[in-house]
Amino acid sequence: MALPVTVLDFSRSHATSLLASIGNTPLIRMDRIAADLPGIEIYGKAEFFNPGGSVKDRPALNMILDGERTGRLTKDRILLDSTSGNTGIAYAMVCSARGYRVKLCLPRNASEERKRILKAFGVDVVLTDPAEGSDGAIRECRKIYETNPDLYFYPDQYSNPANWKAHFETTAPEIIRQTEGRITHFVAAMGTSGTFVGTTRRLKRDLPHVQCISAQPATGFHGLEGLKHMPTAIVPAIYDDTLADDNIWLDTEDAYVMVRRLAREEGLLVGISAGGNVVAARKIGRELARRGETGVIVTVLCDGASKYLSEPFWDN
Repeated sequence: MALPVTVLDFSRSHATSLLASIGNTPLIRMDRIAADLPGIEIYGKAEFFNPGGSVKDRPALNMILDGERTGRLTKDRILLDSTSGNTGIAYAMVCSARGYRVKLCLPRNASEERKRILKAFGVDVVLTDPAEGSDGAIRECRKIYETNPDLYFYPDQYSNPANWKAHFETTAPEIIRQTEGRITHFVAAMGTSGTFVGTTRRLKRDLPHVQCISAQPATGFHGLEGLKHMPTAIVPAIYDDTLADDNIWLDTEDAYVMVRRLAREEGLLVGISAGGNVVAARKIGRELARRGETGVIVTVLCDGASKYLSEPFWDN
């Protein structure tokens, strides 16, 4: 007897556009990471499920849409910005889908994988002094823009409110829904600060009891790509230092160790800033457990490990 044949009808609503697939990422419970912390649940927002592979897809899309709405982005202008990599990749993906050209300033020591991805998208990349980090890329970008402002659309991810608003409108509501309002703590490390600022503002509005804790590198000289040590860096205009209930200082080596641990204990291949975020989440969890309290801690798994596999710390 012949078995019935199932025909997939792709003409209906099964498919979606590339850009419509940004957001609504899974929230993953990390049981083994929190196994020694009684009463503590630690969750990671798996932003590597976004089509561009990182949390930066959200603000990049929002800044580009805002540029179109305001008329600052047109087909005869080139999108220009500085990036440590992920926002640049997100810009490149969105602009490829919408028909815009892209020019980016990027520190020379950004991972080779990131540089290759940008090249694949056809981005005009300007490499800047690695010793100056993301701040050097910012300064070079401003210099290029000032020479011919009519040629470029400069969204300036560090100063653009559309950055943090993307997380206010999408990331935070998703977290609230996925935890069924049980979240007690939110923690995120800061680069542009958009993820922390936008998510925190929404959580403080809708669930005022939630403790929102920032994280940043312990020193200005660090290996946490994309993150800023605010006391020594060019401080983003969108950063609001009144929002955080507390701050956690991160060591680079701790983040490296956590990235390897997440791979081997949770099956999660994530990037360095994600490792730092989980380090911070565990610090919160340890303090709660020490006091005999319970907690539902949410952090952000900013991107996957595919952009970092050439880094030597994997060999340790």
